[in-house]
Amino acid sequence: MGYILIADDDIAIAELIADSLTDEGYATRIVTDGESALWTIKKESEQIDLILLDIMMPHKDGLEICMEVRAITPCPIVFVSAKSSDRNRILGLDIGADDYITKPFIVAELVARVNAHVRREKRKLKHDESLITLGDIVIDKQNGIVKRNGLLVDLSTREFQVFSYLVDNMGKVLSREQIFENVWGNTFGDLNSVTIHIKNIRGKLDPDNQLIRTVWGVGYRLVKGGARCL
Repeated sequence: MGYILIADDDIAIAELIADSLTDEGYATRIVTDGESALWTIKKESEQIDLILLDIMMPHKDGLEICMEVRAITPCPIVFVSAKSSDRNRILGLDIGADDYITKPFIVAELVARVNAHVRREKRKLKHDESLITLGDIVIDKQNGIVKRNGLLVDLSTREFQVFSYLVDNMGKVLSREQIFENVWGNTFGDLNSVTIHIKNIRGKLDPDNQLIRTVWGVGYRLVKGGARCL
């Protein structure tokens, strides 16, 4: 589980934010100067779910920090600053921040914005994990579609299930019995169905038989290196 980093030299405000986010179930950490914030982000970027960043802090201001760390972490950065002019807001967003909240703020609104950004990141992460790329082929498991060179490939539901099973077991030799049992859901049936579906998938995705290899007398193996590269 990650945490939310609160970088603000006003400890009273930082603790107010931390307490409010703790009530929402978040773990938090407070730093009160720019150098500590920068060091923490660089060292623990993978553990930080969101950064709440003041602009006016000792040693290094929030704008400098944002510019330095934007390239090393994709997590949301939200400025929480007393600088309320449109110029500062636009500048903050232009250099990579995801949101800008001005002080004084309504605590409930800040918490709501944090919730929204965290939810968005979770949806994005889930979507990214469902996308698998094999050269010029992209498999979107969440939505059940396959694209080749950016164009949608018309796979039937069963063809998609067979191909997904091969992808999930990339590099392994799978017998027709294994494929049938795991895709069709039983051990009794016509194994030629597997052969027919593999043939159809090859015709649509792998006409050179370089991606799905036949292992004679055993079954099939999907080879990542056989995919064409863009």
